[in-house]
Amino acid sequence: MENNFFLLAVIVFFPMLGAGVSFLVGRKDKTLRDRAAGCVTIAEFLLVLLLLIIKGADGAGFTVPGVCGMGLSFETEGFRAVYGAIAAFMWMATTLFSAQYFAHYSNRNRYYLFLLVTLGATEGIFFSADLYTTFVFFEVMSLASYVWVAQDEREESLRAAATYLAVAVIGGLVMLMGLFLLYNQVGTLKISELHDACEGKNVYVAAGCLFFGFAAKAGAFPLHIWLPKAHPVAPAPASALLSGILTKTGMFGILVISCKILLHDWKWGTFVLIIGTLTMVVGAMLALFSVDFKRTLACSSVSQIGFILVGVGMQGLLAEENALAVRGSILHMVNHSLFKLVLFMVAGVIFMNLHKLNLNEIRGFGRKKPLLAAIYLSGALGIGGIPLFSGYISKTLIHESIVEYMEALKEGALAQGFFGVSDMKIIEWLFLISGGLTVAYMCKLFFAVFVEKNNDAAVQKKYDSMCGRYMNKVSAAAIGVPALLFPLMGAFPHLTMDKIADMAQSFCGLAENPHTVAYFSLTNLKGGLISITIGVLIYVLIVRTWMIVKQPDGSTVYVNRWPRVLDLEDYVYRPILLTAIPAVCGGVCTVLDHAVDFLAKILPIAGSVEAGFFDTITDGVIVFLRKTIYQDSPQPHELEEGNALTHVCGRIVNRIVGLLNLTVWRRHPKKKDYEHSFALAYESFKENTGIIGRSLSYGLILFCLGLCGTLIYLLVSMLMH
Repeated sequence: MENNFFLLAVIVFFPMLGAGVSFLVGRKDKTLRDRAAGCVTIAEFLLVLLLLIIKGADGAGFTVPGVCGMGLSFETEGFRAVYGAIAAFMWMATTLFSAQYFAHYSNRNRYYLFLLVTLGATEGIFFSADLYTTFVFFEVMSLASYVWVAQDEREESLRAAATYLAVAVIGGLVMLMGLFLLYNQVGTLKISELHDACEGKNVYVAAGCLFFGFAAKAGAFPLHIWLPKAHPVAPAPASALLSGILTKTGMFGILVISCKILLHDWKWGTFVLIIGTLTMVVGAMLALFSVDFKRTLACSSVSQIGFILVGVGMQGLLAEENALAVRGSILHMVNHSLFKLVLFMVAGVIFMNLHKLNLNEIRGFGRKKPLLAAIYLSGALGIGGIPLFSGYISKTLIHESIVEYMEALKEGALAQGFFGVSDMKIIEWLFLISGGLTVAYMCKLFFAVFVEKNNDAAVQKKYDSMCGRYMNKVSAAAIGVPALLFPLMGAFPHLTMDKIADMAQSFCGLAENPHTVAYFSLTNLKGGLISITIGVLIYVLIVRTWMIVKQPDGSTVYVNRWPRVLDLEDYVYRPILLTAIPAVCGGVCTVLDHAVDFLAKILPIAGSVEAGFFDTITDGVIVFLRKTIYQDSPQPHELEEGNALTHVCGRIVNRIVGLLNLTVWRRHPKKKDYEHSFALAYESFKENTGIIGRSLSYGLILFCLGLCGTLIYLLVSMLMH
């Protein structure tokens, strides 16, 4: 047993140690650093695979005591081991692919450092035994992965990174409030104890706060805004992990709420089902309209998270009869992780060759590249729910859970519920239509990249000449091996996917599976065939006729017909969070400032002293707002070179060197001005770190505002009680 404890501890903390080692190695040898990072991820995968084999669903755990009084607790069982293995596998594949992808990138050492730190934090989340440990590693993961989005340091990258950070910080703060409330109500945050502790208690507010934080990371509507922004600008290997694994840490938290805190709660299931349906439909629509390869995949991730949430919602509605929903949602989580690993790395192959992702510019790149086309098709057919591919299995299970619930409503077996049979029929059709939209936008990408020719014949000739040299053997293996899994798992579901579900289902409160599903019966094939038919019709009648415009010269181009005004970030969140709220706060502070000045004039002397004190505080708040949120302060490149310390040190070194020249070395004084050199070095350091520093300052401001709100809420709650 002690060996198992040790193995789990190594799995969680080994990648973080490897991050430091690879960073130091990278300062001396870049090639050796790439190999070191690859070895760390390969070793991590083998360790988790060993844990999965020797432990399976049997528990093992350990605690690191004394961390903020509560300690960090870890344990393993079937679902945790499965997702720990999937995370390690995806990190191994993306790290191997990164060696070629980042061959001409700068700041690679920084990328690998945070890549491995995030791996350790992600494993810490999946193996966490209590929600406090989940929260700690959740925040480490969010801050470390922020660097992935900002890696290129371009304007659009930094803007997307700021959005990602804002969502992560706000979500983390709301989650923290939920932890406070939950612990205050039930007295524990240990995941295995939550069901008994929460039974019979009204914990909906705490669960709602936790859901907000986890849903923000999962990419659920309306907190999905970071996904379509972050993925197009992040490096492709990072996008694969952001979409495939980091969103699943959010789903892990939602499963904890739905299967531990509010198990079989129909009200909670109804709420999750509504959010899931909206997420599923909105994501699919955004993906269909997109004309950027990676943005399409990012919006697709939003939609697929919606499919999973629909399955989680059905778990609550079906109560003890939720086996289909449990197994379907777990398997679709697994499927989506692997789909996005393959599809985003295909996007990475395109980008590292062309440095473009717009469909009109990359059109025809995949022609005469059968290996890349086969890899893409495997992922596309899988995510589209085509029979004999793994996505069909998980989508069929979720769809059949909806059908099962409708049959139960017709028979009167479920008396309580918000939805009637007609309502559930609408949700079923939205599910099938969203599946059709998935088929349509995956067809759009395939035909644009692998079938159609580029409008420029010279460009097409250049693309065709790249055959055989567009990716090396290591990259081909890193993408091709995961792509082989989809037809294998889809063709033999009872030997593969059912075994995964058997191992993981206990986490969702399902002891055994009472259903034997005939996946390829005509009844089960019907739902998949309806979605495929809808998808083909959408592609032919909408994409080909409305989203492709013919030019005067006879060529055609893809156009994005999504209304700009429907961009939630630009037209809702940023105006409110970054304009309206700061303006209101600044206006209130200004009014208070003038009010205090007025009181100081009319009050007696004693009152004037107090008014002057508060006046000083108010002025300080206003200055703080102007220097942070309003950012009136000059940027680093606008400031005078250096600071007081660099000037003093530079002058001292100038005098010491001058004295040594005249006395010890006996030669003419050197003309080098160390004061100026130190100032330039300082400015260079500020320019290189200021971008991230300003964004982190923005995050800290949000943290402080959120913490103040949390404390005020707790104070009001205490006074009310």
